[in-house]
Amino acid sequence: MAPKRPTGAGAFLNPVEPPAPSTPDPAELYAALDLGTNSCRMLIAQPKGNQFHVVDSFSKSVQLGTGLEASGRLSRASMGRTVQALRICRKKLEKHKVKRMRLIATEACRRATNAAEFIRYVHSETGLKLDIIEPEEEARLAVISCASLVSIKTEQLLVVDIGGGSTELVWIDLSNVPRGERPKSIMRLHTGFKQGHSPFPYAKVVDWISVPLGVATLRDQFDDVSDDAGRFALMSWFFEENLSSFAPYAAEQAREGFQIIGTSGTVTTVAASHLGLRRYDRNKVDGLRMTSDQIDRVIRNYLNLGPEGRRTDPRIGRDRHALIMSGAAILQALLRVWPTDRLSVADRGLREGLLYAQMSADGVLEDGPF
Repeated sequence: MAPKRPTGAGAFLNPVEPPAPSTPDPAELYAALDLGTNSCRMLIAQPKGNQFHVVDSFSKSVQLGTGLEASGRLSRASMGRTVQALRICRKKLEKHKVKRMRLIATEACRRATNAAEFIRYVHSETGLKLDIIEPEEEARLAVISCASLVSIKTEQLLVVDIGGGSTELVWIDLSNVPRGERPKSIMRLHTGFKQGHSPFPYAKVVDWISVPLGVATLRDQFDDVSDDAGRFALMSWFFEENLSSFAPYAAEQAREGFQIIGTSGTVTTVAASHLGLRRYDRNKVDGLRMTSDQIDRVIRNYLNLGPEGRRTDPRIGRDRHALIMSGAAILQALLRVWPTDRLSVADRGLREGLLYAQMSADGVLEDGPF
C-alpha cells in the first residue's frame, strides 16, 4: 500500500560554481544542508551581486531510508552512516566559521516513527540541529531554486522535484504576469504559495502535491518483481495513479506555452545520457531543454541495456544505476500525462532554494528581499 498523501493540496540567477576567494569573510557566508531519503548534501556560499559563489560543498549517498518502507523506522545502520556524513559537514561549517545556516530533513524523517530519536542522536553526536520541513516548504524551495530557468514565453509551468522518498509537483499559472516579470514572480513564492494582495505581478499556484514516492521508495514498492521491463511499467503506472488528486491531472494541456522544469538526479542523469557525457558536466546539463521524444529515447535505451548494462554505463554512473529506472518511471508517467517540447533540466534543488531564501530575507542580494 502506498503511504497517504500529506495534507495540503527576488532574483535568484544561475549559481556560480567556481569558488569564491580563498579567505571569504565568515560574516558573509551562508550554509544550506538537505538530508533526504537517499543523500546528504550541503552548500556553503557567499552572496555575490544577485547571485552567489559556492565556497565549499558536500554530497554523499547515505541511504537513510533503507528499510523504511517495510519497518516504518530508520535503521541503526542508516542512522550511523548519516551521522558520519554529518560529522564531515560540521567540520566544514567550523572550518569556514559559518553562523547563518539552515539544515533540513525531508521525507524519510517525516515518515519514520523514530525520527525524533534520530534528530536527538544527530544533535548529541554532531551538535547540528536538523529541522524536519513540511512538504509545502520542500515544494516551495524547489520552485524558487529553478526560477531563472523559467521562459518568458511560459504561461503554464510545472515544477517537478523527484527526490529519494517523495516527489513534489507544483503547477503555476503565469498567464496574467507580464512576460518580463515571469521569472521574478516565481522567486517571490519563497514567502508562500498564496500571495494574497501583492503589489507586484504574482504567479498563481493552481495546485501542488507531494507524492510519497521517490526513486528509493518507488523502487522498494516493486522490489519483488524480477522482470526488468515489467517492473518499470508497473512503477510508472503506479506513480500515475497517485496523481489523480492533483487538479491539473484532469485537464489536457496544450504544448504551446507549457514548460516543465525538472530538478533531480534522475533528470540530470537522463540529460547527461542524452548528451552522451562519459564524465558529468554541470555547465552542459543545467538549463538544457529536452523534448518528450528525446527523453523517451533515453529511457528506451536504459531498458534495452538491462540491469547489468546500466550498471556499467559511464553516463549513468555506479552511484545512480540502482535508482535510475524508478526515477525514469516517474518521469515517463509525467510526460505521458503532460507531453512537452520544453522540459528544462535543473541541476539545483533544495540547497539552492535554502540559500536564496536566507539571503533574500537578510537583504544581502543586490535586488534586496522579495
